[in-house]
Amino acid sequence: MTGPQASTAVKPEAFRRFNSQAVRLMADIDADPWGSVGASVYETARVISLAPELAGHDVRLGWLLNQQLPDGTWGEGSARYRLLPTLSAVEALLGTIVRDETATVPGQSGLASAAADGLAALRTLPADGPWPDTAAVEVLVPSLVAQINGLLDQPVIGTLPHLGPLSRGARLSVPPGFLPERHEEIAQRCRTGVPGKLHHTFEGIARHLPGTAVPVPDGLLGSSPAATAAWLASQPDGAQGEQARAALAAAARRYGGLFPEAAPIRVFERLWVAAALARPGLPPVCRATAGAWAHDVYDPAGVRGAPGLLPDADDTAMAVLVAALTGTSGAPAPLDAFWADTHYRCYIGEDTGSVTANAHALQALTEHLRLRPAARSVHHPRMDLVRDWLLEQQTDGAWTDKWHASPYYATERCVRALLGHAGPGTRRATRAAVDWVLAGQHDDGTWGIWGGTAEETAYAVKILLLAAPASSIQPSWRTALQRAENALDDWDTRHQPPALWHDKTLYAPTAMIQAEILAARELLTRRGPGRPTEGMIS
Repeated sequence: MTGPQASTAVKPEAFRRFNSQAVRLMADIDADPWGSVGASVYETARVISLAPELAGHDVRLGWLLNQQLPDGTWGEGSARYRLLPTLSAVEALLGTIVRDETATVPGQSGLASAAADGLAALRTLPADGPWPDTAAVEVLVPSLVAQINGLLDQPVIGTLPHLGPLSRGARLSVPPGFLPERHEEIAQRCRTGVPGKLHHTFEGIARHLPGTAVPVPDGLLGSSPAATAAWLASQPDGAQGEQARAALAAAARRYGGLFPEAAPIRVFERLWVAAALARPGLPPVCRATAGAWAHDVYDPAGVRGAPGLLPDADDTAMAVLVAALTGTSGAPAPLDAFWADTHYRCYIGEDTGSVTANAHALQALTEHLRLRPAARSVHHPRMDLVRDWLLEQQTDGAWTDKWHASPYYATERCVRALLGHAGPGTRRATRAAVDWVLAGQHDDGTWGIWGGTAEETAYAVKILLLAAPASSIQPSWRTALQRAENALDDWDTRHQPPALWHDKTLYAPTAMIQAEILAARELLTRRGPGRPTEGMIS
């Protein structure tokens, strides 16, 4: 490639490459009932602590030690994101020492040294927020701080060279912005029953609810290994206990003895992958598969992102969207349950709203009306309200969201939704988003909040391509897109992508990220005078 115009010619070999890669990716997903996602330090450490009898314990312990960063913390992202995984890892190591004073694999001294480094690192992490808006962080952080302080009081800790001085010193404090007793307050409210929205993070309150009845489904409690292990620790006997052990063992087999943030994620994964690949145009062989995925998960009561989770507007909207993109309209009526006057709640009982869930809902309704234009009068009033709500959430050209650390994800979703249902303010908001994107490109042609990533570069590229027809893309945009294309050409699919998605901590849904990057590369290939950058289904 020699300049900004290098990509204006059609590249048949690139079309074939996208088709073959899309077919292969969707086939791999279709064959995997679990979903492609990296292991979680937080979840794996919780299983080490709460279910040490589970096969593979030593493997998990060794892996946990190897994940410690040079500064003593665990986890990915900025320092505030590393608070919770570091607390989880330290508690697991201290708990192992207290539980087995003769531990030799990987060695008590190694455990104590790593725990001491982790404790020291915790005292140097930022002392205040804003803290990431991750799942139940306000409960999980004070719960783990209390557990760590309780373990530091155990006699064996005081006998170890690395930990002895720490056991005699000041205890950990709950960071400002967290309420020290929050986990106990929530547990108190759950003594007569634990609501479904707390199943996924049950480990944060489980030790205060011994014997409380929590129905365990045929799988992981709330799709969470940590929650399931916490339930098992308090109620280990009986048929349900065996069922919980079997569910944990099955997840461990799929993920090499380790545990992800949630499992299985096949519903979430399939919908997001299908929607991403449909934008440049799904190969015909994939069209039936994507339509079948949407049909299989569609539920008149709302779609659940994973077994054991509550129905949510995000997954429900994506099911409607993918059905429409594949030409098999699914009625958007299930979204009605989530309506909250001006926008959609992500789930019933939600504390903070989600711009990406609302962007997906607006996209879904827009695409549905392409197939069912007679329903325009039914849906347009609500679509106008969602559009206006999204516009109100924009700050300095960008949007942020509770389901992803990067504003590039949220901004791409919102720009796409607003351009599909334009109105007062959308042109100004889109231009502000473009200016924000152009200002944020790194010297190597990538975009990213903590350094450039292929995933975030893909979102930035799609914002620029969405914002203007290919025939009127401005020269500065073309230069930025060419630099991005060069950077994405160097993307190596063999590497595990950085974790940017929010659950309890950061995680990386690998197949979903691959789909976003593949789509962006294909859209870049198709750009040029008179040639559309996005299509429906080919």
